[in-house]
Amino acid sequence: MSDHFTIRMRFHKTGAIRYIGHLDVMRFFQKCLRRAQIPVAYTGGFSPHQILTFAAPLSVGLESYGEYVDVEVESITHSEDVVKRMNAASVPEIEIVSAKLLPEHVGNAMASVAAASYEVQFRERKTPVPFTLEEAKLQKALTSFLEKESIPYVKEGKKGMREVDLRPGIFSLKWDPNKKALFLMVDASSKDTVKPGQVIDALLALHDETLQERALQITRLDTFTEKDGSTDQGQRSFISLDEVGTIF
Repeated sequence: MSDHFTIRMRFHKTGAIRYIGHLDVMRFFQKCLRRAQIPVAYTGGFSPHQILTFAAPLSVGLESYGEYVDVEVESITHSEDVVKRMNAASVPEIEIVSAKLLPEHVGNAMASVAAASYEVQFRERKTPVPFTLEEAKLQKALTSFLEKESIPYVKEGKKGMREVDLRPGIFSLKWDPNKKALFLMVDASSKDTVKPGQVIDALLALHDETLQERALQITRLDTFTEKDGSTDQGQRSFISLDEVGTIF
């Protein structure tokens, strides 16, 4: 039985840091943990390294208010102390907002990810025609889109082009007329990941439109895991990764 503890930290990634890739974020956290003097646990062997696991990596160029990293530590103080020390060692664009102690035998952040929520806005002068319709017509178009049994989409992967069905991976899709933004929750598991751009691309294809290059401004709002005991009238149920664990 391990005498280590696992802390899950939630952090924001905003501003210019959104152009930093996942590997650089990982290296940043390794240095930040050392500067903050967090007693991180290390692997054994000839090349020991810190034991930390990130949730679903964020695409370069996206801001996020729902990023997570699990850190294995040798001892703990309290949540407020960890957050304070980490932020003192960090930069303003990467802000740690919570630290939770995970119970034993909980899956790590990466293995736990099932879904992610996003806010999507269109950049100036790049709003497609369907999103300029009056609210009632736009809502009708979104409802019709979600009522489809299948939404075929051609993905380009390492093995070339392949057709997939996006529909099972779209959990919610709503337009906010006040913010002029689309809010959606999609599958973010490693096997069946659905990206916001793919959803909008598929929606526009039904209206004989294509998405302009660099048209979208996407912000990840949170990352979720599947709730135990699972379904509500046949629907999958999710909770934020931040709801797992306790303040210590």
